[in-house]
Amino acid sequence: MRILAAEDDRVALALLRRTLEKLGHEVETVEDGQAALDTLRTRPFDVLISDRIMPRLCGLDLCRALRALDGPYVYYVMLTAMDSREDMVAGMEAGVDEYLAKPLDPIELRARLIAAERIVGLHRSLVEQRQALERLNHELWEHARIDALTHIGNRQRMEEDLAAMHDRVSRYGHSYAVGLCDVDWFKIYNDTCGHQAGDAALAAVARVLDDETRAGDSVYRYGGEEFLVLLAEQSLASAYIAMQRMCRAVDSLGIAHPGLDPAGVVTISCGISGCSLAEPKSVQELLGEADAALYRAKERGRNRVVCHGWEPG
Repeated sequence: MRILAAEDDRVALALLRRTLEKLGHEVETVEDGQAALDTLRTRPFDVLISDRIMPRLCGLDLCRALRALDGPYVYYVMLTAMDSREDMVAGMEAGVDEYLAKPLDPIELRARLIAAERIVGLHRSLVEQRQALERLNHELWEHARIDALTHIGNRQRMEEDLAAMHDRVSRYGHSYAVGLCDVDWFKIYNDTCGHQAGDAALAAVARVLDDETRAGDSVYRYGGEEFLVLLAEQSLASAYIAMQRMCRAVDSLGIAHPGLDPAGVVTISCGISGCSLAEPKSVQELLGEADAALYRAKERGRNRVVCHGWEPG
């Protein structure tokens, strides 16, 4: 184990160090309590062995400061010539794990360190288990927010991210836009090609939309054959350019749509709405405007982008 020894008597400190090294431990020494605390703040140790009475910082105050530090548990053995019950209780209340009476008995020291190694190992195991549980919880949290078919964010993730983005509008004056996309003539595609082909087409469209977004933008499965693109810090004009690019990318996939007359390829239509501090609105109003713009895109022939309240020049 890595052991830090603190003792203001240099002869006693040298003897302690030699005894610990003979037991196979890695030892570092300091000559007062404050030096011990400074060392503990910069380097990890398994065990601290210190005198009860030391310059600058006594053993009890050192122990209290040690227990206030973040990091792995350090087993504290206090050396003392004070053997009253009151002193032992005060030490235990401060966080001391074990007492050793002076003069030091090497066999008793070895026994205490065997117990210390067990306790330190148990603490280390508990920390590793907690970290593993935290990782698992994070993975489960992420998994619960991923759409199983398309592997992009699901409706729950979308609602959380939209709420966070919307909060930044009022808090920091940010702006954003949303693009609500719908796969054109998807029911006919499903009826003609089958649901397995329909699922594959949705997954392919989702991949393209995700690939075409900038860093900081996100794509979600809104429901059924609809997707929502969250465009951070974009105006309607810049969002229009981005969604036009995505429409062309889906068209370029060339997924055959034999249910159309004449036969064509799978495409998407998109409606865009924006929100800013200058034009505040609720998330529900924003989505309603995007849905209305999407409806107009379909009325105008599909495979196109329409913005709410703005037309390209």
